[in-house]
Amino acid sequence: MTVWGYRLPALSSLILWALLWEVVGRLEFTFFIPPFSEVLVTLVALLPTKAFLGALWTTAYAFWAGVFFAIVIGIPVGILMGKSRILDELLLPWVNIFLSAPLTALVPVLMVLFGFGTKTVIITTALFAIWIIILNARAGVRQINRSLVEMARSFGASPLDAFFKVYFWAALPEILGGVRIGVIRAVKGVIIGQLLISIVGFGALFELYSSKFLMAEFWAVLIVLFGLAFVLSEFLAYLERKVSYYAASR
Repeated sequence: MTVWGYRLPALSSLILWALLWEVVGRLEFTFFIPPFSEVLVTLVALLPTKAFLGALWTTAYAFWAGVFFAIVIGIPVGILMGKSRILDELLLPWVNIFLSAPLTALVPVLMVLFGFGTKTVIITTALFAIWIIILNARAGVRQINRSLVEMARSFGASPLDAFFKVYFWAALPEILGGVRIGVIRAVKGVIIGQLLISIVGFGALFELYSSKFLMAEFWAVLIVLFGLAFVLSEFLAYLERKVSYYAASR
């Protein structure tokens, strides 16, 4: 059974964890975990404040800019890797290295190359997201029925036409899957960037609240961050399901 598109077991699990959080907070095992009800009250009071809205705008700008560049660069590169064996052999080892490597270790290098501003945060966000997008776009192209490409060529399709009208649409389910995972990774990237590179946005709030031991405020901002990431992930998963018929028609 579902409620608003969600399974009841999943909702029950969230409610159970919220109750457990409330109990642990009330028992005061540690100051680090305030009661869940206190966090919710703090969240409601925090949302309309100028500091929170300013931090939300700063983080959202860096996040969406990074995701935009990751998608605009990652999808074409992945499609070209799926099409070209030479390009695939040339780039695939590096894509796998950067996907599996701890990208946080690259932050000091980025700071030296690009400075301490928002530009570096955007680049960090894009680096966290782009590699899985490339791999999924590549995987989608490699699964395309070759008869689709041959048919397009027989009708006089140019390489550019084939790129946009065959490869992209046939690989769209895998591309959306990569974008969904990339968006989740981008959330981590933008927060790491704002904590280590430029103490702004949500990173500045985390730094402020943790240094002053304002744990209710800290958890309230964290809940907003997790909630936004969850909503984006579910929306992209919905789009992925909607275009899944492309995979069946391949």
